[in-house]
Amino acid sequence: MHIIAMLIIGLIVGALAKLISPGPNSHSIVMTIVLGILGSFVAGFIGRAMGMYRTPGDGPGIIMSTIGALIVLAVYHFATRGRTA
Repeated sequence: MHIIAMLIIGLIVGALAKLISPGPNSHSIVMTIVLGILGSFVAGFIGRAMGMYRTPGDGPGIIMSTIGALIVLAVYHFATRGRTA
C-alpha cells in the first residue's frame, strides 16, 4: 500500500519540484512526474535509512518527497548539463 501512496504523492511532488527548482526547466510534464515519483522513492529510502519510517505502512509525506524530488532534479540537471536537445 505504501508504494501506491508514494506514487500518488510523487505525481503531486513532481509538479511542486518543477515550480520550486530554479533555472530553466526544459523537460516535459511526463518527465517531471517521473522525477517526482523517483523523488518520492528516494525520500522513502533516505527516511528508512535514517530511521524515520519504522513500520512498513509509514512513508514520506509531501515535504520529504519534495526534498527528494529536488535532489533527483539536481542530479538530473547535473547529468544532462552539457547535452543539447
